[in-house]
Amino acid sequence: MIRPIVVYGNAVLRKKADPIDKNYPELSSLINDMFDTLSHAEGVGLAAPQVGLPIRLFIVDLSILGDDEPSFVNFKKVMINPLITSFEGEELSQEEGCLSIPGISETVKRSDKISIEYYDENWQKHVEQYSGFPSRVMQHEYDHIEGHVFVDKISPIRRQMISSKLNALTKGKFNCHYKVQKV
Repeated sequence: MIRPIVVYGNAVLRKKADPIDKNYPELSSLINDMFDTLSHAEGVGLAAPQVGLPIRLFIVDLSILGDDEPSFVNFKKVMINPLITSFEGEELSQEEGCLSIPGISETVKRSDKISIEYYDENWQKHVEQYSGFPSRVMQHEYDHIEGHVFVDKISPIRRQMISSKLNALTKGKFNCHYKVQKV
């Protein structure tokens, strides 16, 4: 089932998400819904707060980029209660967008490498390292479960320059091709 994506201005995007356990109701259905929603919106990552749930869960699916990067063909991850344990390497700047902030993209600096611990959908624990684009996507989604969005990471001058666009989002004045839940 495709769920509506929460848009900038909704309080759930600013709340630090809560951990969950194996007994979280209908977790498997939620994960399937999140992958359906992500695929429909043509994104590469989606955090539970983006579908209105303040829980520590996000998914990553880079397969949409598989034609350009063969290593991404089967790159799908479910990350429950993730914890980034280290940020390494140099900080690199790259343009980012967000399904919760439609129509806006900005250059964001992020560490090139991370170490992350998480549980998968079968409650198997993983301790892994990522670099490059997968690392960036995971950091972006991790920010969501920490109550942050990518525009928090841009310079104050850039934020001021896009403030009218951000205000328009909070008022529901935008267009996008996927289902959204307005403020």
